[in-house]
Amino acid sequence: MSETKALVLFSGGQDSTTCLAWALSRFSVVETVGFNYGQRHRTELEARGRILTILRRWFPAWDARLGDDHMLDLDVLRQIGGSALTESMAIEMGKDGLPTTFVPGRNVLFLSAAAALGYRRGIADLVGGMCETDYSGYPDCREKTVAAVAEALTLALARRVTVHTPLMAVDKAQTWRLADQLGGKALVDLIREETVTCYQGDREHRHDWGYGCGVCPACDLRAKGYRKYVGA
Repeated sequence: MSETKALVLFSGGQDSTTCLAWALSRFSVVETVGFNYGQRHRTELEARGRILTILRRWFPAWDARLGDDHMLDLDVLRQIGGSALTESMAIEMGKDGLPTTFVPGRNVLFLSAAAALGYRRGIADLVGGMCETDYSGYPDCREKTVAAVAEALTLALARRVTVHTPLMAVDKAQTWRLADQLGGKALVDLIREETVTCYQGDREHRHDWGYGCGVCPACDLRAKGYRKYVGA
């Protein structure tokens, strides 16, 4: 069988960890890339190494496929500012109809940087956790946006760039279920114990669905999805 490669946009959160498992079940070589963009919740980035180490230890078949991990600096997003993810400001609905956690252009920059890295690594398949079903309304998470960026990158790099979004049309309960299907209880437990989705990066408060402040929109979505998944 010919070798197939993928590059996963891996933040250390629930969605990207599920997407990493999805990629490891489909590609023969999977590399990961994270982005340091000056985010306040740096605990998410700190979780990345722990998750990769545990994946390698608990899933030997995936360990054989898991390649290099990369970290890229996109501090320009912090310099632009104006987001509750990069500045100390309230998490609320903004005057523009979007939550203050929206970081303009973030996914466009992430995909562009990942595609450029993939170009140098000989990888044309990108995997991201964007979702337009259970999400905070970010316009750069929409399927049309991702498809348009993929087409622009295909033109810009003069080769086909494919962006896989396994979670695009599923809700958070289905995301938990997908993790269960891919890696069973072990993967679900890993996601509960190690991934960071909370906008506050809270690693002190433990819930049945994992760690988090329990009140931010990201925690709310994760908690509701988990309870629906377990049938509570």
